[in-house]
Amino acid sequence: MNESDKAKNEKIKKMSKSFNILSGDSTDGHGGFGVGTLNLNNITPVFVDVEGGEAFVDMGALHARSAVEKGIKFLKEKEAVPNGKPYWLVWVTVEPLNGGPTYVGVTACEMTVDREIRRGYKSLPEHVNNMDKSLKRRIVVSQMDDRSKTILKEFLFDFDEGMWERADDQLKEDLTV
Repeated sequence: MNESDKAKNEKIKKMSKSFNILSGDSTDGHGGFGVGTLNLNNITPVFVDVEGGEAFVDMGALHARSAVEKGIKFLKEKEAVPNGKPYWLVWVTVEPLNGGPTYVGVTACEMTVDREIRRGYKSLPEHVNNMDKSLKRRIVVSQMDDRSKTILKEFLFDFDEGMWERADDQLKEDLTV
């Protein structure tokens, strides 16, 4: 990576606040060590707390160690956690595009957590597959409820209006209630 690219990456990192954006990539075309490996440098987990009406970034979710997930045993059946608090874990991929950092992949996964009984529901295969889809620049948010879509849309817009404006029209349409 040349000095100009490094300078651009540093500038983008400073602009990003709490979102991960591309850093020095060992797979930048040389075809050597590291080619074909999964690079999580540009994906950020955003939680949507449906009842709390807020969205927040928690990087611990990359390894299932977020504040929401800590101390919870996750079950495969949603019915096993009838009083669970609803959350959406949204994988947001950000890459430089159209003159600046842009939301290029956004996928949402359902999750419920009952702190009282220390149990929760999530589908691990769905979480892994949606993380992969986000990295592949796909938008998968249509399954979210209207309240959650509004919370996520406001969070992404408020975080960086320019990133929102440069985002694909599908994201804007799918998050419009």
